[in-house]
Amino acid sequence: MVYRHCVGATTYLFSSLKEVMAKATPARSGDYLGGVAAETYAERMAARMCLAEIPLKHFLEELLIPYEADEVSRLIIDSHDQQAFAEISHLTVGDFRNWLLSDTADPVTLKRIASGTTPEMAAAVSKLMRNQDLILVAKKCGVVTAFRDTIGLPGHLSSRLQPNHPTDDLQGIAASMLDGLLYGAGDAVIGINPASDSIPTLMNLYCLVDEVINQYGIPTQSCILTHVTNQIKLIEKGAPVDLVFQSIAGTEKANKSFGINLAILSEARQAALSLNRGTVGNNVMYFETGQGSVLSASANFGVDQQTCEARAYAVARHFSPLLTNTVVGFIGPEYLYDGKQIIRAGLEDHFCGKLLGVPLGCDVCYTNHAEADQDDMDTLMTLLANAGVTFIMGIPGADDIMLNYQTTSFHDILYLRKLLGLKVAPEYENWLKSMNIMDSKGQVQPVTQANRMLKSMPKNLLSAS
Repeated sequence: MVYRHCVGATTYLFSSLKEVMAKATPARSGDYLGGVAAETYAERMAARMCLAEIPLKHFLEELLIPYEADEVSRLIIDSHDQQAFAEISHLTVGDFRNWLLSDTADPVTLKRIASGTTPEMAAAVSKLMRNQDLILVAKKCGVVTAFRDTIGLPGHLSSRLQPNHPTDDLQGIAASMLDGLLYGAGDAVIGINPASDSIPTLMNLYCLVDEVINQYGIPTQSCILTHVTNQIKLIEKGAPVDLVFQSIAGTEKANKSFGINLAILSEARQAALSLNRGTVGNNVMYFETGQGSVLSASANFGVDQQTCEARAYAVARHFSPLLTNTVVGFIGPEYLYDGKQIIRAGLEDHFCGKLLGVPLGCDVCYTNHAEADQDDMDTLMTLLANAGVTFIMGIPGADDIMLNYQTTSFHDILYLRKLLGLKVAPEYENWLKSMNIMDSKGQVQPVTQANRMLKSMPKNLLSAS
């Protein structure tokens, strides 16, 4: 099907819905690299005007990646909730934007239509929205999950305590973990990116975090971010696995490059559920995504990177995760060139994930060779916190010494909570107060107050080997 839109005396023709979507996307380096971006601002605007007139139901008829060729496309179509879609099925993409911004689209209504919204619909409407639109609608989309504490409640901001170490040194990891806990971080997860995929090393990391959680009765969950097949092996060996992690993407071919498919993810989820380690819920999966991953695997089929990213959220949604986050600037300037592109991508990803019913957080980050700096990250994390982001990262000094990228710190989380009056997960807040880490007003106390955690610290914890 050919799409067309006239701008003055110029008629712009688009050969497919896929091309309309790509050309309507705000400018970013990855789409230029993939050869799918609009060549001029006028062409981009023509594509947006064309996209605004396309009915939402057309996305169920003209698939961007064929049903027969891709299991993610099959998942999207086979799991589509027609009853939930009926409420918005009469709308065009432009009408959908207006409806989302109206008072009719309240939190209850948005939750009701989430399973009837496909990733392509979410991506399409995001392309017509200004940054403030993305923030306003995402703020209305509530997604609550639970394992040992409750994540995503309105007025709350959780954090992943990320105590990475370049050699997986247990003493270094324990020191970073203690640092984060004393700043009130870690209610989303204590999650370690291991430097090694050695099963014995991974077992030691699981046991270390589990020992700390049990020693202090911390109502949080742990995760070691190794490949999902390693985690299945470790579960079989009796490792204390709380959450199962995997990086995911929006096409079958890209997921294959990660060494996964939907069947493997299902096997892993069942393995984690069999351990029955949750206390207040059973959301056992943790996924990470990022714009550009599909293109970097040469697996985008001509689809723009932001739409591919939204498709990854359909994979996440299918497995009811506790946490999902976009690692927004991690892949590099080849895909998101500068601070402006990173900020826009973070807001798009958060909006699309929340609209689809996914508990979306964000690793607000950049690599050192990108045209971005920490001021850009301050802007993005402040915008996302206003938009109701589920969680962000907490790393000593915002500098990950293992992955070598810049992200957000324990202090950044305290800034956002103080600025916007946001709270930690309720079960975690009670624990922080019981340990004198947080006072009765919800403020983190100075370490010099000699809270209970420091007083009861085992002498061997920081001398682990």
